[in-house]
Amino acid sequence: MEKYEQRGVSAGKEEVHAAVKDLYHGLYPKAFCKIYPDYMGGDESYCNVMSADGSGTKSILAYLYWKETGDVSVWKGIAQDAMVMNLDDLLCIGATNQFLYTSIINRNKHLITGEVIAAIIQGGQEFIDKMNNLGIRINLMGGETADLGDCVRTTTVDAAMTVRMKKNDLVLTQNIKPGNVIIGFASYGQATYEDEYNSGISSNGLTSARHDLLHNSYATKYPETFDAVIDKSLVYSGSKKLTDALEGTPLNIGKALLSPTRTYLPIMKQVLEELPAQINGLVNCTGGAHTKVLHYIEGLRIVKTHLLPVPPIFNLIQQESKTSWKEMYKVLNCGTRLELYTDAKNASLIIDVAQAYGVSAQVIGHVEASKKNEVVVKSQHGEFVYN
Repeated sequence: MEKYEQRGVSAGKEEVHAAVKDLYHGLYPKAFCKIYPDYMGGDESYCNVMSADGSGTKSILAYLYWKETGDVSVWKGIAQDAMVMNLDDLLCIGATNQFLYTSIINRNKHLITGEVIAAIIQGGQEFIDKMNNLGIRINLMGGETADLGDCVRTTTVDAAMTVRMKKNDLVLTQNIKPGNVIIGFASYGQATYEDEYNSGISSNGLTSARHDLLHNSYATKYPETFDAVIDKSLVYSGSKKLTDALEGTPLNIGKALLSPTRTYLPIMKQVLEELPAQINGLVNCTGGAHTKVLHYIEGLRIVKTHLLPVPPIFNLIQQESKTSWKEMYKVLNCGTRLELYTDAKNASLIIDVAQAYGVSAQVIGHVEASKKNEVVVKSQHGEFVYN
């Protein structure tokens, strides 16, 4: 059993997929998000799309950092994490504007103060204002904050987002085809619309990252931050403190693990405007990381031969945990988070747009016909096959 599963988390969410397999999967079952008829407007040429996601266990890292340093500002990024995990999933079906957004914050009031709640809400509004200034309208529709100390150890920050769009503007993964190239976008560095260096960690794999990197002293000080049934050898089994420097970056380890999830919306809004109907698919490599695309293809082999460099945070996680690189690429984005599938002729324009926003991008692979769905990752750490 992989360490991620031993800690009670599934990268592939097999049980979830099995539970919902008989439900209605929308107008385009292989789309990255569920796409429904235009229930809100009743127009056959439009559709409604909904996403629900959150910051996951990253809120526990914010809790640890806040308790250790007193820096309440780290909670602002948690609001962005919850929002972007939805925004960029919706982006993958071509949505780039006029989002309706609501959030749900569940907390243990004995541990999570009003100051923390205020920071989360303020962080969300600051991100909305930043996107609005870039021409991306996010409309906050209220939300819910509940005191659920009997259910929640610290806090959870979740969100739901919806958008109404023209069917002709949809990007559908069913259009990914043999011969397409794959353009990968970096999760790390500093985009022009980011305030500081981003480690690239996003909001997936944080259960492993937290326990594999951080020192066991945090288990004694903060037993509320982990599940008591996890094998003790897997709880905070690393050697690092939150305030230790992360070599090769301007961040300490705590701030690196808390780097807000990057959105690619400003980049992709421009790309979709300049290349209408020429993007065959978009995949946000979050849960499942480089195997995520397997949920959306039929009869294809996805070959990734030139992934972007693995940034320092992921190398450190691997070194501390001794996790196999095959599992690393399944659990963590390892530096390449968004994948775009298109014809080779479009690659240079797309890469130029990304670089104009300060985000590294390159052709990372291609698509082949295959009798079975599979992903092949060829990296400096070995060749790995997933199916």
